[in-house]
Amino acid sequence: MYAHDKIIRPYIGDLLIVILIYCFLKSFLAIPVFATAIAVLLFSYAVEILQYFNLADRLGFHNSKLAKIIIGSSFEWIDLVMYTAGIAIVLFIEKIRPEKNSN
Repeated sequence: MYAHDKIIRPYIGDLLIVILIYCFLKSFLAIPVFATAIAVLLFSYAVEILQYFNLADRLGFHNSKLAKIIIGSSFEWIDLVMYTAGIAIVLFIEKIRPEKNSN
């Protein structure tokens, strides 16, 4: 909301948000890694597609800066790539992470 740069907010932010959503879900739900990762990726794609159709404006949030930040207001193909890269990082880390002890 306060960052107005050309790399962190538009690109790295998209990569990090899917990681954050994944970690949030895994902290509360005992669902498999791959299923969670795919669900987060599909959710992210859905939000981006809704941005393509200007959901924020259609819901009457033309003047709400906060709603446009949360829902988004512009579709970008690169966002889909960054979401995919974020989930790829999650899957890579989950694969190399040592198994927990069942003690």
